[in-house]
Amino acid sequence: MELNLERPLLFFDIESTGLNIASDAIIELSFVKIFPGSEQRIKTWRVKPWDYANGCQKAINPAAQAVHGISDADLADCPTFAQIAPEVVSWLQGSDLAGFNSAKFDLPMLAEEIERVRRFTNADLDINLHQMKMVDVQNIYHAMEPRNLKAAYRFYCGLDLENAHAAEADTLATYEVLKGQLDRYPETLRNDVDFLANFSERQKTVDYAGRLVLNDKKEPCISFGKHKGKTAREVYFTEPSYFAWIDGGDFTLDTKRQFALLKEEFEAEKKAARQEKKALSNKPLTDTELSDAFKQLSGKFGGQGTLF
Repeated sequence: MELNLERPLLFFDIESTGLNIASDAIIELSFVKIFPGSEQRIKTWRVKPWDYANGCQKAINPAAQAVHGISDADLADCPTFAQIAPEVVSWLQGSDLAGFNSAKFDLPMLAEEIERVRRFTNADLDINLHQMKMVDVQNIYHAMEPRNLKAAYRFYCGLDLENAHAAEADTLATYEVLKGQLDRYPETLRNDVDFLANFSERQKTVDYAGRLVLNDKKEPCISFGKHKGKTAREVYFTEPSYFAWIDGGDFTLDTKRQFALLKEEFEAEKKAARQEKKALSNKPLTDTELSDAFKQLSGKFGGQGTLF
C-alpha cells in the first residue's frame, strides 16, 4: 500500500559515535523523502563528528564502531555537521518525519546537532523539529509485533534485510516496513500521517530526552529528581534557580533550550503582571471610589462632611 500523503514524509536514520545524545555525534545521516504520489528522493551524508569546544574531530566509541563498521579514518575528509546543516534543514523543511526508533534516539540526536551549530557557530537555522509530526515505525511495530527492524522487514516484506546498520539500507527498509504495516492492519491503522504519528507516539514529551513531559492538562512537568511530578510553572515561581541549574548541568542542549523557552514564557507573564499592577495603581479613582475613601477618612478622624 502506498502512503496517503498531503505533505512529504521524510524517513531518516543516523549512525553515531555512540549512544550518549549529549556528548556523541552523527557520523552518517540518510534521508529518504517520499512525496505525495510516491516520488522519492534519497540523500546520505558521511559526517566528521566535531568537538566544537576543542576544535577537533570527536573519536568514535569502539562499541559503536563494532556495530556500524565506520572508523575515525573513514571520516577524516568528510564535512562537519555545521557545514552540511543548511542542506539538511532544506531537506527537513515542509516535511513530516518517520523513522525506526527515531523518536527515542535519531530525532534527539539530530536536534542536538542542530542546537550545537546554533550555539557554537551562531548559524540561523530556520527549523523547529518539535513542530513536525513524527511517525515512529518501531512503535507501531512493537504495538503489533514486538521485535526489531530486521525481523520487521522479514515479517512485513518477506525478505531478509541485507546490509543492516548501514543508514541508507535501514532507512529504505523502514519505508517498506511502514507500507507493509498498512497492508497488514487495515482495520487498525489508517493511511494518514496524523493518525500514524499519534498511534506510534508514547508519552508526550516537551524535550526529546523526556526531562519535561505533559500532564493530563497539557502542562509541562518535571519528570525526574526532587521536583518530579511538579509543573515547570510551579517550580519556576518557587525555585527559579532550578532553571539556572538545568542550563549549567549535564543535560542535552535541546533540554536546556526547552527549559529556556519556558523561562521566557514565565518571565513574560511576570512582566505583564507587574505592568498590570502598575497600571491599576495609577488608575484615577471613580466618583464612587472617591466617596468611599472620603467616608473612611471621615470616620477615622471623627469628622462629617461630603466631597463637595
